[in-house]
Amino acid sequence: MSEILKTELLNVSYGEKKALKNISISIPANEITALIGPSGCGKSTFLRVFNRMNDFIKSCKITGDVYVENKQINQKNVVVEELRKKVGMVFQKPNPFPKSIFENIAYGLKVQGVKDKETIKNRVEESLKQSYLWEEVKDTLNESALSLSGGQQQRLCFARTIAIKPSIILMDEPTSALDPIATAKIEELIIDLKKDYTIVIVTHNMQQASRISDNTAFFYMGELIEYGKTEVLFKNPSKESTENYITGRFG
Repeated sequence: MSEILKTELLNVSYGEKKALKNISISIPANEITALIGPSGCGKSTFLRVFNRMNDFIKSCKITGDVYVENKQINQKNVVVEELRKKVGMVFQKPNPFPKSIFENIAYGLKVQGVKDKETIKNRVEESLKQSYLWEEVKDTLNESALSLSGGQQQRLCFARTIAIKPSIILMDEPTSALDPIATAKIEELIIDLKKDYTIVIVTHNMQQASRISDNTAFFYMGELIEYGKTEVLFKNPSKESTENYITGRFG
């Protein structure tokens, strides 16, 4: 599998606090890579380097190289809006816009300059189908997205993300606010999406990481401790601290 995301000697700090230390990693295309580790270990900071979301934090300083599709993205000449078309993001809590279900998904297309109504209509339907939501909402597309359940809202956020056809989707604990049934639906969706997308997911749920991911990276105190195939890392970790974390001895 070819790599699609890569960092070399990546360091991230917030003021005096070092959040990530010398992270070098290659993430393959069309696979699911899980980032695990205790709270505050740098997982979400690492995730956000790939769509430059850390730019919004004034105290954040980044050194080292970050590549998306073999292009260095930390340079001044990078058009961040173009980058974020390629690298979509789904957050921890569902965050639909206070608009209709249809407009939530059409919004990103319109921002990109898509004007043809038929194209928008088709893309909305296609995205909702891909997100396993179409059958539940096809008759209520003009109703407020805020009337949906939490699990439906999160699937709507997936639909909104994939409508603009990114190649990479970053997910920051996308099921932590959901019940087990909604979580199972989202996990099924994530596995299905890897045919068309590269997925990097932060999760605190060890079972989830072992169920859905192809690769797992274990972070601890800003360092990448271990990274490899999920099956190997969970069954036969090479580092004692990895084993202690996944067996619940700390974290």
